[in-house]
Amino acid sequence: MVQRYSDAVAANGLLADGDSALRARQVSRDIDAALARHGADSRHPVEAAYYLRRMADSGALRRATGGHPVHEPRPASTLVEVSGLVAPRFPIEVAATARLPRGHGPAESE
Repeated sequence: MVQRYSDAVAANGLLADGDSALRARQVSRDIDAALARHGADSRHPVEAAYYLRRMADSGALRRATGGHPVHEPRPASTLVEVSGLVAPRFPIEVAATARLPRGHGPAESE
């Protein structure tokens, strides 16, 4: 069974306008926090899509997300350079999907 859940990340009001490295670190921390709220951690993402306004920012993104231990199988990932995001001040956007550990899904907790 697939249960859709959205845990939108607003970067706690710190939108890191135009600073790719700061924004990437904030998004990474927020994803970790969203996973933790649901009993998951860096072992549970199954896919991630990274949208960058400038491909030159990929190094900042890699450094920000590089602290996570690598687990097999690795999550599917996509890195795309886009001409713009919802607001020009956002240099990076990340969409991540995770599988919750057993016992943490809505159907299992009832």
